[in-house]
Amino acid sequence: MGRVWDIPVHDSTRVRDVRVAVEAASAQARLDPHRTAVAALVATELATNLVKHASGGRVLIDLVDRPGATRAPAVQVAAIDYGPGIPDITAALRDGYSTSEASLGAGLGTCMRIASDFDLYSTSRGTVAVARFDQEPATRREGNRQGPRAGGINVPLGHAEHSGDAWSCARAGSRLTLILADGLGHGAHAAHASSAAADELHRSAHLPPEEILRHMHPALRATRGAAVAVAQVDTDTGELAFAGVGNIGARLHAGDSWDHLVSHPGIVGAQFPASVPVRRRPWRPGDLLVLHSDGLPSRWIPPNDLGLLAHEPAVVAATILRDASSAANPVRDDTSVAVLASDPVDRRHDPA
Repeated sequence: MGRVWDIPVHDSTRVRDVRVAVEAASAQARLDPHRTAVAALVATELATNLVKHASGGRVLIDLVDRPGATRAPAVQVAAIDYGPGIPDITAALRDGYSTSEASLGAGLGTCMRIASDFDLYSTSRGTVAVARFDQEPATRREGNRQGPRAGGINVPLGHAEHSGDAWSCARAGSRLTLILADGLGHGAHAAHASSAAADELHRSAHLPPEEILRHMHPALRATRGAAVAVAQVDTDTGELAFAGVGNIGARLHAGDSWDHLVSHPGIVGAQFPASVPVRRRPWRPGDLLVLHSDGLPSRWIPPNDLGLLAHEPAVVAATILRDASSAANPVRDDTSVAVLASDPVDRRHDPA
C-alpha cells in the first residue's frame, strides 16, 4: 500500500514540498541517489513552471507499476494546470529551451531526455505533463510504443496520504491486463483492499478476466472488499476482454464512437456474483479504453481530440480527470482513472 502525494502548487513555497515528496517516493521505489536527483530536478522544474506560466496547478506523485518481468515500481510525477497552454510545443520540447527566469535551466526538453518516460499535452485549456522515473535512464520512447500500453492517475480525497483506489497492469505472454479497484470507504483500510487486488493481479495475470476476479475474491476477504474491473488485451487474437464486479466505469473508444462496458453488481471480497459476464470486443489500432472509479462525475464527457488519444495513457487519464472536475467542482471521493491504449496514429502534437 503506497503513499500518494497530491500537492497544490500556487506559489514558490510549494515547489520545495514537491521536491521533498519526490525524494520520499524515490526512497520507497529504492531508486539510487543519481536517479533520485534526476527525479527531483524534473519535478522541481515542472512545479516551477506551474507557478511561472500557469498561475498554479497541482502535482500528483505516485508509485506505479511497469508491465514486465518484475514489479519494480516507477515514480510518476504528473503536473496538471488550467493555464493558457504552451504556444509552441515543438520549441518547448527542444533541449535547453526555457522562458522562465526562475527555471533551473533544465527546460522541458531536458526533462524529456533524462526521465525514464515523459509526455505532455497542452491546449488553451491547460497543460498536463507526466514524467516517470525508474532505475534505468531514459528509454527510447518511440521504440517502446509498440503494442498495447497502460497508465493511470490516482487522486486521494482531500489530499489524504492514501487513496482507496488503485490501478495496476501486468503482462503475461501475449496478454496485457489492466485493473482498477475501488476499496470500500476511504483511507488506509480502503487502500488495503485495493492494494490486495493489485497484488493478486500479478499472481494471476495469465488467467482470463473472470478467473482473475474469482482469484481476487478470497484474497480480499480479510479486507473491506472492493469494486474491481479487469480489462485484458490479447495481441495474438486481437481481442479485448472486459469483466467487472461493482461500480467501476468503463468506456471504450473504437472507430469514431464511445461505448459503455458495464460491470456486474457485487463486491469482490464480500458479495461475489454467481457468474461474471465477460464483454469481448475486437481490439484494433487506435482503440482506447478508460476505466474510472465513481469519484469521477458520472456524466463526464469523453475527449473528442484525437491528438489527446494518441498520447501516453497516463497523460490521457490525467487530462480526463482534470477536464471532468474543476476548482469550483472538485472530486468528492478518491478518484482513479486508468487507460489501456493500442498503437495509435501519432497525432500527439497536432493542433487541438
